[in-house]
Amino acid sequence: MNLNINDLPIQKLHSLSKNGIETSILRLDLVHPIISGNKWFKLKYYIEEAIKYKKQGIASFGGAYSNHIVALAFACNQKGLKSVGFIRGEKPKQLSPTLIAAVSFGMKLHFISREMYRNKNNLINEYNIPNWLLVNEGGYGLLGAEGAATITELFQQNNFSTILCSVGTGTMIAGIIKRADEHQQIIGISALKNNFSIQNEINALLTETDKKINYLINHDYHFGGYAKYTDVLINFMNNIWITENLPTDIVYTGKLLFATTELININYFKPKSHLLIIHSGGLQGNSSLSNGQLLF
Repeated sequence: MNLNINDLPIQKLHSLSKNGIETSILRLDLVHPIISGNKWFKLKYYIEEAIKYKKQGIASFGGAYSNHIVALAFACNQKGLKSVGFIRGEKPKQLSPTLIAAVSFGMKLHFISREMYRNKNNLINEYNIPNWLLVNEGGYGLLGAEGAATITELFQQNNFSTILCSVGTGTMIAGIIKRADEHQQIIGISALKNNFSIQNEINALLTETDKKINYLINHDYHFGGYAKYTDVLINFMNNIWITENLPTDIVYTGKLLFATTELININYFKPKSHLLIIHSGGLQGNSSLSNGQLLF
């Protein structure tokens, strides 16, 4: 796989560098056109595990526009592994562009009712797929967090007082916390509404030493829930594209940047703070929008 991991830019965001704050963004969206953003980092140790123990393939979970699902399908295809995706919800008349891509990379899809989806372990027995590696939604787990921790190797830790990222399953932020310096604050912006249990799920991936790092989860910028959006968010994303030439998505990074902008405007950060935003990549969610809503 040709991954541009060593050439990823850290782009200064001029429109967000104000009030004595310097703001930059790590462009993980440029890693790969399909395994975009944080996906490869969260998957790479699972892939190694499957190959090491000679698994037939990897099975995982996600929705119709899941960046994780299509990234897993492609990665498994490239590494000679089979892949299965358990997709939340009934099978639609027309597959989403994300699922069409996953199928093209050889992934077998099973559409699961939301009730069955809650009992993930039972699915493996029901669908009779022995000798498979089961990976949680979004790559959640210790291997996923350890992989996400390697994202920090792409930037100089000491240059940033605060690191901000979007939070879905909590896997990426757990990895960032694992490598954070004591002086840093890590802020996660939850992409889900009322996802207060995420704190426990993140802590489950951390050691007692990791938990001493100053981190928090902000629950105020979900825009109504997972993959929900308003005209305010769409207008903001278009403006960021115009001013910074930066593509974002309605699920994760658009909300993350909106939150960062508001926190800067209310003087949340100390003067002379240097913020690093992690662009988690994966613009699959935007394919659910109508043509013309976004300028990019």
